[in-house]
Amino acid sequence: MRKSLIKCVALLLVVLLTTMSPVAEAAKQNLSVAYGTTYVVLYIDQKETFLNGEEVVLDVATTVIDGRTYVPAKFLGEAFGMKVEWNDKTRKITMETPKHSIVFDQFNKTVDVNGVAHPFDEVAAIKNGRLMLKLIWLAEFTGATYNYNHELRRVDVMYVNKPASIYNPESGNSKPVAKFTFAKPSYKLGEPIKYVDLSYDPDSEGGAKYKWEGREEAYFKAGTYPITLTVTDVKGNVSEPYTRDITIVDEVYLSKTEYPIYTQPVGSYIKTNWTMLYDSFLNLPVLEKKVTEDYSRPLLLSDSPETVEEHGILYQDKVSGKARLYASHMNGTDELLEFSIIARNMTDKSVTITTTNKGEVFPSIYALLIGNRATVDFMLNDPLNEQMVIPPGETFVYKKFPDFYPGQGVNVIYDVETSGEVEFTFAAAAQASASAILKLPKLPFNGHIRGTFPITTFNWDIDVSEQGLESPKVLIFGDGKSAPFQLGYDPLRDVETKDSGNYGGVYKIHSDKPGRMAIMILARGGPFKGAFKINGEIRNVPESGVLTAFDGMRILAKTTGKEESLDIEFSPPAGSAFPITMIFYPLDDRAQ
Repeated sequence: MRKSLIKCVALLLVVLLTTMSPVAEAAKQNLSVAYGTTYVVLYIDQKETFLNGEEVVLDVATTVIDGRTYVPAKFLGEAFGMKVEWNDKTRKITMETPKHSIVFDQFNKTVDVNGVAHPFDEVAAIKNGRLMLKLIWLAEFTGATYNYNHELRRVDVMYVNKPASIYNPESGNSKPVAKFTFAKPSYKLGEPIKYVDLSYDPDSEGGAKYKWEGREEAYFKAGTYPITLTVTDVKGNVSEPYTRDITIVDEVYLSKTEYPIYTQPVGSYIKTNWTMLYDSFLNLPVLEKKVTEDYSRPLLLSDSPETVEEHGILYQDKVSGKARLYASHMNGTDELLEFSIIARNMTDKSVTITTTNKGEVFPSIYALLIGNRATVDFMLNDPLNEQMVIPPGETFVYKKFPDFYPGQGVNVIYDVETSGEVEFTFAAAAQASASAILKLPKLPFNGHIRGTFPITTFNWDIDVSEQGLESPKVLIFGDGKSAPFQLGYDPLRDVETKDSGNYGGVYKIHSDKPGRMAIMILARGGPFKGAFKINGEIRNVPESGVLTAFDGMRILAKTTGKEESLDIEFSPPAGSAFPITMIFYPLDDRAQ
């Protein structure tokens, strides 16, 4: 029976002592910097009281026990600016006054004042689960004064608040003062919180460090949340903790899914889980697009054998006019090789080869890196007008990478224009002349991409205007469905071939009058390291490392809704995995 009673009393104390009293909010949100008087009027056996002239209704009334006046400990203590708290671990109540630390142990019937024990029942009582203290005793330890009016059954209590000194004699300067507020009194679910810093250092030293507890940029559950700030100055002086409560009302401003899309800057990652990806992004409808293709420049693509294990010719075909040369290979031998592109004039007249654009990178062991850097170099489209004149029937080295070490890869892209028919040969060999390279064996196909393909540019016209993009939609690259893989021809095998991934091609995506939106990239097929040109500006995804589905989505760009057009260029980089998804997410005025 006694154990049950103790548990009930303990539960009441936890509930009542952890419930914010009517003065707690004011007590903890005001930093007193000067003396002031707190004036409390209490009425015996009445819950109505007055704090500094304002009426407050208490949970329990002031009472008289054995001829002595007992007052609510938490209410009066907090009115004086003192902490009165229940410790769930020790199951005790603590009260901090300017000069005393008091611990109330109701179960062991003791009151400990600065380490000295006193009988609990002589100074305290529990009434309706509230800790009540003998007023004469409380006044002794707090420095409060009081007057009792017998006729009115009223007690007037006065306490002069003396602030703690912020001067630290050990460091020879003052402690900083922590203080802040919010831009408005309440916020909605998912609404960005604007914190207004009011902290200062009386010594104006600068360089203070802030420590926050409970601070969030936004909250997604309604309620009241305490937020505490502590400031440390450059001398190591620590401010008193400062706490304010923020109120979150049960009205949605932004959902958890929307919040990072609306608030995070370009280049940010948006962490997701598989459920969120599947429900919110992987099943989004695909944007309708008007597709036109540029057949004016065929693509010679050399990627098989991708890993070179012996000297030989990798690919070979003839060009007359415009063409794009694309190669991606790894040195799988144990010796130093040279990667070369040989040009042979197939006519009886001199032929000029003009290179108008190029993307090349020095050989490296990092396949994702070389694919990305060569593609970026090509997408820069720097002005170029390199010319090579080949006499009739002659064979010249068009390009050569002499330091192609074991384990390294190479990726090159060249746009060329020839004034006559030229045979281009891609080869890997030890040091050899151009004519000697042409005598090397043609290496067998090993399953990777090889061939000549008719298309180098895929033009996609889309409508992502405010009217055209009323809900999130996507474009998908590298799935072979939304972006079909083009067919070509491999003259070395005399067979039709497929450019699985459309490597070497460039997608040009255009929309007039784009609305306000976020554009994001999701790597679905594996590690991805690529680049996009957004209205003429190169954006690496990511800047360093690689992007995978486990990293979440990457914000590629944001539009304001005031642009005349949106133009996106993308070329699938060698070494990256596909498919990838580009998400167009409309934004409204909630966007920052």
